[in-house]
Amino acid sequence: MKIPLSKPYIDQEIKDRVWKVIDSGQYILGNTCREFEKEFAEFIGAKRGILTSSGTSAIFLCLKALGVCEGDGIIVPSLTAFPTVEPIFHVGAIPIFADINNNFTIDPEHIQKILINNKKREIKIKGIIPVHLYGHPADMDPILDLARKYQLFVLEDCCQAHGARYKGKRVGSIGIAGCFSFYPSKNLTVFGDGGIIVTSDDNLAETVRMLRDHGRKEKYRHELVGFNLRFNEIQAAIGLIQLQYLERFNGSRREIANWYNEGLKNLPVTVPEVQQWAEAVFHLYVIQTLNRDKLATYLKENGIQTGIHYPIPCHLQPAVQKFLGGQPKLEITEKVVKNILSLPIYPDLKQDEVHYVCEIIRKYFEK
Repeated sequence: MKIPLSKPYIDQEIKDRVWKVIDSGQYILGNTCREFEKEFAEFIGAKRGILTSSGTSAIFLCLKALGVCEGDGIIVPSLTAFPTVEPIFHVGAIPIFADINNNFTIDPEHIQKILINNKKREIKIKGIIPVHLYGHPADMDPILDLARKYQLFVLEDCCQAHGARYKGKRVGSIGIAGCFSFYPSKNLTVFGDGGIIVTSDDNLAETVRMLRDHGRKEKYRHELVGFNLRFNEIQAAIGLIQLQYLERFNGSRREIANWYNEGLKNLPVTVPEVQQWAEAVFHLYVIQTLNRDKLATYLKENGIQTGIHYPIPCHLQPAVQKFLGGQPKLEITEKVVKNILSLPIYPDLKQDEVHYVCEIIRKYFEK
């Protein structure tokens, strides 16, 4: 049996819709993109949706539109995909790395310590980027309280959390804006790179809409110096259909997570914990165990693909060291990255396949 780490869903309806767009002759930011923007924003609970070329560019455009500039500080977790951090550098700002809690998301108490200690520093902190990592929401209320106290914006990185809820609200509708990715492994994909910004702030929406398309509202009138970070009609058509399936897909992921939880009982692994206030969507199912690398090798030998998300935290990445030099120690983050292992999860994963993965893990520990 061979089990991949993830697998996107594709059916004949998607193929037919793609051909319809191809035959239309309209390929960039047309009616299909506008429809997808509207429906996705409504699904999240925001007023506006602005499609862009990737989740990374979504964060970048928001930082530009929010006026983040050289020398500004942005608080961000270190345990995240590096594309969360890249846009901070690209606008000339400084990432200020925070530690995580037991849900792998940014720790509000550490954010508070950073803000208190920053009084002794010369960095002007402008905002916080909580990451809803692996599909589990960050604890947003205390983060928002701190943001109000210190007059900061909160920009949500939702690239792994399409449809997740925090205290009943969809992630992406809680901060000033939410940034999503449609990369092929995501809960909602467009079979390539792509992303969207959702916001209920009309001014922010108008600015990022112009910035993604050469700074213009109309074809030959450029009001800003912008970028070419646009989306296309073919991928919007795929996204519209995937959006119809998203709730079902996420329900399947939660069911699969329950199968894993049951199958891994009484083994020396820590399974992911979901907080009572959260509705997680399990973009990834991440366990923790000692001797993680040996277990991963054993699973690979038995046809099971795994991943490590992420083996090197952002504050220890060579590129960050070159820019910023030595970084403070983040004890929980640095401990966790040695033990985390992502097991296969995707909506079509069968119960007998999950049972097989669990049995192979059991055999590893019985050796």
